[in-house]
Amino acid sequence: MPGTIRTTSPYPMLSVAEATREILSRVEPLPPVRLDFRTVAGLVLAEDVLADDDLPPTRRAGVDGYAVVARPGPLRLRVVGEVTAGNASSVTVEPDTAVRIMTGGVLPHGADAVVMFEDTGGEQDGYVEVVRPPRLGDHIQAAGVDARSGQVVLRAGQQLHSPEIGMLAAVGHTAVSVHPRPRVAVLATGDEVVAPDGTPPPGFVRDSNQYALIAAAEEAGGQVVWSGHCVDDPARLRVAVEAALGVADVLITSGGVSMGTRDLLKPLLADLGEIHFGRVAFKPGKPLTFATVQRTAVFALPGFPVSSLVTFEVFVRPALRRLQGLTRLHRPRVTVELEHPIEASRYRLEYQRAVVRWQYGRLIGTATGRQASSRLLNMIGANALLEIPSGGEILPAGARVTALLTGEIEDAPAQG
Repeated sequence: MPGTIRTTSPYPMLSVAEATREILSRVEPLPPVRLDFRTVAGLVLAEDVLADDDLPPTRRAGVDGYAVVARPGPLRLRVVGEVTAGNASSVTVEPDTAVRIMTGGVLPHGADAVVMFEDTGGEQDGYVEVVRPPRLGDHIQAAGVDARSGQVVLRAGQQLHSPEIGMLAAVGHTAVSVHPRPRVAVLATGDEVVAPDGTPPPGFVRDSNQYALIAAAEEAGGQVVWSGHCVDDPARLRVAVEAALGVADVLITSGGVSMGTRDLLKPLLADLGEIHFGRVAFKPGKPLTFATVQRTAVFALPGFPVSSLVTFEVFVRPALRRLQGLTRLHRPRVTVELEHPIEASRYRLEYQRAVVRWQYGRLIGTATGRQASSRLLNMIGANALLEIPSGGEILPAGARVTALLTGEIEDAPAQG
């Protein structure tokens, strides 16, 4: 049965800044879990990590060469042994002797410098000619030069990439406390939606939202644990939403949040939990709804593909990053000059899909054609969202606006 037709919304209109503050005030980093360090790439530390010993623990050679006593030359030294990495030597180096040593080898007693092989005249009959006399400390890595025992080498809040994983291994921290990836559920709604491998009858569309939002959530660090589609039926929608809520930290839906007779999500969410806002002065995506149901954050996004993805980018992505324990929540922002005039929305801050590039030392922003909410094609190749302030005026070419960078800026072509 059709729902009640409303002509006005019961929800006050929030600004983008107000909506963002409301969301971030209600999501916190997920409780830490302890995992094997081999499995935590991309996750965020929930504890400081300390060195368990000096790094390196002893003096060692930084190059292949000879361990010697530093003194003026030229020198002709008797070679009395060899040290390789992982093997120590009990021999003592005297002023007239040398020990052949490989990179990483423990410096023998008495030595205070290392001469590179390239700085010798070669070794013959058990003697080496040193053509470039060493200075005290040459090519020696001192004990603790990388880190001292007890030193904090990684801090809580750091995201773990290859250098950090290497450091965990170096200090023997093989089990580590991290914030897990948020579990995400994605639900597309609508009677008119068919599977991507189907042929849509007249008036129907393929389900692009579900799969675009799955990819967006995973790119933002989420772990998608549930996804699906539901028709606009109150009972079936409740079953689908409750199933998603049962397994997810975050539920992302698309469609069903405006003011039509088939827009059923707002009343359902109000019944299941608490709606914190239901409208934002934002284009495209005014009917964005944010709710919490017990410990699950729910983002009910508009149904048009562009509205859905842009709304995700501006509001959902920062929340997913906060849940992971990250502190840098938002995309980088830069100031760009418009390549062409843009007419501002009268009442709403608008995010226009664009390509930002370098031109003669300046950043230039070019909108990707017609900015219709259904036109997914205008997001293909875009690397930015232009923030166009409300007011209804026409911004001329050359006007400076803020751009939210969603991709890399290509280097400027050579000017010929």
